[in-house]
Amino acid sequence: MTDSKITIAGVEYGSRLLVGTGKYKDMAETAEAIAASGTEIVTFAVRRTNLGQNADEPSLLDVISPEKYTLLPNTAACYTADDAVRTCRLARELLDGHDLVKLEVLGDEKTLFPNVVETLKAAETLINDGFKVMVYTSDDPIIAKQLAEMGCVAVMPLAAPIGSGLGIRNPHNIRMILEDATVPIIVDAGVGTASDAAIVMELGCDGVLMNTAIAAAQKPVLMASAMKKAVEAGREAFCAGRMPRKMYASASSPIDGTFF
Repeated sequence: MTDSKITIAGVEYGSRLLVGTGKYKDMAETAEAIAASGTEIVTFAVRRTNLGQNADEPSLLDVISPEKYTLLPNTAACYTADDAVRTCRLARELLDGHDLVKLEVLGDEKTLFPNVVETLKAAETLINDGFKVMVYTSDDPIIAKQLAEMGCVAVMPLAAPIGSGLGIRNPHNIRMILEDATVPIIVDAGVGTASDAAIVMELGCDGVLMNTAIAAAQKPVLMASAMKKAVEAGREAFCAGRMPRKMYASASSPIDGTFF
């Protein structure tokens, strides 16, 4: 038996896979891929998403029902703490008081690495304003610990640059973050395929968030299904405990006690 559920801000979720809504060819594909992923938490960029404020455009809420999914508005494309805070407050207004947000404050357009100084500033302001903050950050164990101690409900270190699909570039830092974790650690950014998601979970992470890995696949709906299975398998493998690595072979059927 494995601990299949993840708890975020006091709420239990059956899926440890969180997915985004960007880069799909249309709303129908978005909805189909999200359904295939089995996720219960869906994130979207507040600045790029119509939630009904533009009456003549399709609304994300038409295909992603708040009654079925937990919505996770994010601050993508924000480069200062002030912009991120304003964006979260806008989301709260548009979503009738919704307080769970994904904070990301970017450093530059080329790398999309987080601006850690601005991230810390925005996180403090948002927490004091009553938000439940899931925060995108670097894979620095010290910063991750500070964000958790500050009151963030989940810390989300990158595995590689956003949208790169490079996989887990520094598993050692992720392990160090996990050693001191007091809130869920959810890898955000860098996953490219199902094996990457499985590795994230085998490291002991509580979950993984992805968008481009699914949306940019040749068959997004099929990839969403693959990611669902990979996250589940990776978590089961972590809970099972892998065999120790050995320098030399060790026969599955030892010769001790054989009849000859």
